[in-house]
Amino acid sequence: MKDRMSRRSFLAASGAVAGTTLLNPLRGAKAEAVFPRVKMQEKIRVALTGTGSRGCGMWGSSLSNDYSAYVEFVGLCDKNQGRVETGKRLIGASCPTYTDFEKMMRQTKPDLLIVTTTDATHHEFIIRGMESGADVITEKPLTTDEKKVQAILDAEKKTGKNCRITFNYRYSPHRAKIWELLKAGEIGELTSADFHWYLDTSHGADYFRRWHRLVACSGSLWVHKASHHFDLLNWWIDSDPETVYALGDLNFYGKNGRYRAENCRSCRHTSECRFYFDIMKDSYYKQLYVDNERYDGYLRDGCVFRDDVDIFDKMAATIRYKNGVQVSYSLTAYSPYEGYRIALNGTKGRIDAWIQESHPVSDVNYDEIVVARNFSRREYIQVPFASSGHGGGDKLLKDQLFLPGTPDPFKQCAGTRDGAFACLVGIAARSSIASGKPVDIAGLTSLQPQAVKEYRRI
Repeated sequence: MKDRMSRRSFLAASGAVAGTTLLNPLRGAKAEAVFPRVKMQEKIRVALTGTGSRGCGMWGSSLSNDYSAYVEFVGLCDKNQGRVETGKRLIGASCPTYTDFEKMMRQTKPDLLIVTTTDATHHEFIIRGMESGADVITEKPLTTDEKKVQAILDAEKKTGKNCRITFNYRYSPHRAKIWELLKAGEIGELTSADFHWYLDTSHGADYFRRWHRLVACSGSLWVHKASHHFDLLNWWIDSDPETVYALGDLNFYGKNGRYRAENCRSCRHTSECRFYFDIMKDSYYKQLYVDNERYDGYLRDGCVFRDDVDIFDKMAATIRYKNGVQVSYSLTAYSPYEGYRIALNGTKGRIDAWIQESHPVSDVNYDEIVVARNFSRREYIQVPFASSGHGGGDKLLKDQLFLPGTPDPFKQCAGTRDGAFACLVGIAARSSIASGKPVDIAGLTSLQPQAVKEYRRI
């Protein structure tokens, strides 16, 4: 019953994965601006606010090392004066640093602002960035509640500026191949999906050490983490989410632990606790966080069992889309392995994938997609591993953002509408848990769900 494709035959047969459009979409392309107001013969003047690990790594040193021919940093900002100076060194930038965001925008007048601050503050910097004349790239999630979503939508409309959300999962070859199979009608009309994500006791636990453990800062994992997953669903299904009913609880971290302290370095149970994290052994984190704690008191090695943890560590939702597709979704934050299972059901068959992101099988160098067609044989499609982060998506995303001439054949470019609907599912889920009732997304903001998702290239 198995009809396996070798890596060579798969690459030869699949135009989307094998062709230069996906693996290297830039060669031979005509130069054009990602943000149309920036002249591509000049470097894009970039300011960045939020010099934590994501800002310094994903959007800092990476841009300095790999995209310096196209971009230049003109300002870095963080409320922690020590961390912004450390960030400047780690990024390798030569620009001024600021703790005053408004001052940075006035003095540097960037073409582009990159926002990598705490989730709950994204809206402040996105809005003021656009009002100051800059286009914006923001880390996901767009923001953390419906009022902030509406404020961002209003500001974008008023200023005429663009905001791009960095949904890098869209860009991994494996997820792009699923999109391609759906668009090609390989399983007929899509009717339902089962999507279950597992965070392991390393990565999952880390959310409970940091500021993410507080709903006020992250909007909970429903928003901070799951917005990634909801965006994938929105993109694959090609429709907008309409109704959400959810359940959730805190069963493992926070109040459930046997041991408790403010942070790992101050704990008396380091020899007993399986979640002990010795941050002093990580030179990067020590430089960025420990050495700068005196400025704001932020502890990067917080205890995962602190009493103030108020986010859920197990979640489940039923989501109905405007086009009638139904989704069963869950997220578990204390799994023994990291990854996800996705099943997409259609009128002519089914697509299955099981991705294990931590502790993968050592002799396997590909992710697999199974296409089971009604009254037919299964097809096993092997998508080779990519080298950059998030399943190969990070580099492809940044190439599309900063290199001229990047096409967008898979509609991976995500704007504020995409970002809004991705986080509104999680916002609706929080509301549903509080009320015990389904929540209509149309009642949260001025955005109205569409049966066929709107797409606009930025």
